[in-house]
This record gives sequence, structure tokens and C-alpha cells, in this order.
Amino acid sequence: MNLLNIYSQDIPQFVEEIINTTEFKRLKNVGMNCGCEYTSFPIFAKGKDYTRYDHSIGVALIIWHFTKDIKQSIAGLLHDISSPAFAHVIDFLNGDHENQESTEEKTEEIIENSAEIQKILKKYNLTTKDVYDYHMYPIADNDSPLLSADRLEYTIGNAFCYGFKSLEELKEIYDDLTVSKNELGEDEISFNSLDKAVNFTHAALLNSKVYASDIDRFSMQYLADLLKLA
Repeated sequence: MNLLNIYSQDIPQFVEEIINTTEFKRLKNVGMNCGCEYTSFPIFAKGKDYTRYDHSIGVALIIWHFTKDIKQSIAGLLHDISSPAFAHVIDFLNGDHENQESTEEKTEEIIENSAEIQKILKKYNLTTKDVYDYHMYPIADNDSPLLSADRLEYTIGNAFCYGFKSLEELKEIYDDLTVSKNELGEDEISFNSLDKAVNFTHAALLNSKVYASDIDRFSMQYLADLLKLA
């Protein structure tokens, strides 16, 4: 059992096709820890094997599991396609460390200019406009503290990579999820059981001790300063 097996019992053909494109395979070399895994801080040592490639596939499979909608699933799959090597460190470099969206600016351009991705989209009667902005789809992405596929995947992924939760615990959490209407009248991934929601929140809080720590902010700002100097 691995995380992808937990997210979906099957990997759709369109996912298999897109993850083998040149633009997507680049994400195998872009870490989820934004370059902090290359620092000497022990806190980041367990995050080295978690990449944007893994995360993006996970997001797509979560969306597919809950919606069976190809547009939303591909939008989730491609949401990090423009992530640079140091990911959100570049947002620090661009002065966008709070919103962390400046690294998404080239998403549409990359999708539109990829002959490989365009060929696949055309095969499924889709266009760039259908998939370049995953913010259009609440199941794929929404504002914190709401729960979306993106937020769900990196919470589960980090909890696993850092050893905060076992695969078995994470499967129990995931299997408890459903889609319901939230207070805004939008579809949102939600829990059936309070204890599973509490367990997930516990995982998120453990993750935050890494990602909201002074060490994390220092590392990202220092890396941004080094890149600016370079």
C-alpha cells in the first residue's frame, strides 16, 4: 500500500498520459520542501523524497476519486506545472510570501505552449482554459481553512513523509471523507466522523511545527536572498 493506492483504486489513462510529458516529468526534480531539504537543519531531513511530481499526481487522483470529472482532475494534475526549482522560495524572492501565488503565473503559458499536453487535451476535447486554473474548482482548491484536494494531499503527504502518521492511520482518515455542501453552498471535501477529523487536524498541526516554524521561514528567506544575490 502507498499513498496513491489510498487516493484512488485506479489511475485514469489521461493521468498516465500527462505524467509522461516532458513538462510534467520535470517535477520529479522539484521538491515539496522548497529547497529547505538541502539545508543542514535536521527538521527537514525526512522531506527529501516528497516531490511536486508525487503531490500533483496525488491531487489529481483525489479529485478523480471524489468527482470523476476529467476537467477538474487535469486542472489538479497541472496546478504545479510551473513550479520553479525552489518552489515557494521564489514567492519570497518576489515579495509574495503570504499569498504564495507568484509561482503560478506561467501555468497557462506552459500548458498552452506544450505540444505534448495540447495533444492530450485535444484527444479529450479539452482546451487550456478548461484546466489551467484549478482555483475554478472548489474540490481542487479553495481558501484556507476549507478543505480541498490540494490541501488534503500535502497534509497527508507530509504527515507520512515526516512519520507523523502511518499509512494505515492515513487510510482510515481518507476513507472517512465525503463531499458535502459547506456554509458557502459550495462542494467541499468533509468528514463523516468527528474522531477522524480530529486525527487529521492533529496531523496538520504536527506538519505546521515544520512549515510554520522559525527555521522554515528563515531557510526560505535565506534561500531567496541567495538566489537574489546569484
